[in-house]
Amino acid sequence: MSQPLLSRRSFVVVTFAAAGAGGIWYLNRLPFDGQAILVSQAYAAAIAGDITLIDIRRPDEWRATGIGEGAWGIDLRDDNFIEQVEALVDHQRDAPIALICARGVRSNRTGQRLLDAGFTNIIDVPEGMLGSSSGPGWLSQGLPVVDYQG
Repeated sequence: MSQPLLSRRSFVVVTFAAAGAGGIWYLNRLPFDGQAILVSQAYAAAIAGDITLIDIRRPDEWRATGIGEGAWGIDLRDDNFIEQVEALVDHQRDAPIALICARGVRSNRTGQRLLDAGFTNIIDVPEGMLGSSSGPGWLSQGLPVVDYQG
């Protein structure tokens, strides 16, 4: 018996909704098992030291927009991504970790990846840096960024 190609959690449904002559694509993903917060809340909590905020985008994206002040940049594609996150929180898998990406898709999937790896307090920032259906995003809110020095 063959194994299914996608697990229930990774199954993605793409639907099309007409909008005038053109259309809008919506990406519907199964619910993330963790929490979600607004970019303004993520910024305030990161600056206060209440969460570890991780920008999981690529270095070219960090160069283009900067990294949100108070966030750590860890490229989710790194082979040792989980180990880097674990080291950042001093191996405390129950530490509150918030993830931000460009528009909330990668942070959602990566949050679930961390939960599946045994982390217990993962928080998604679904607005992302550029905005999404969850909100206008870090940059549109005028929240501070720092230049990427990599």
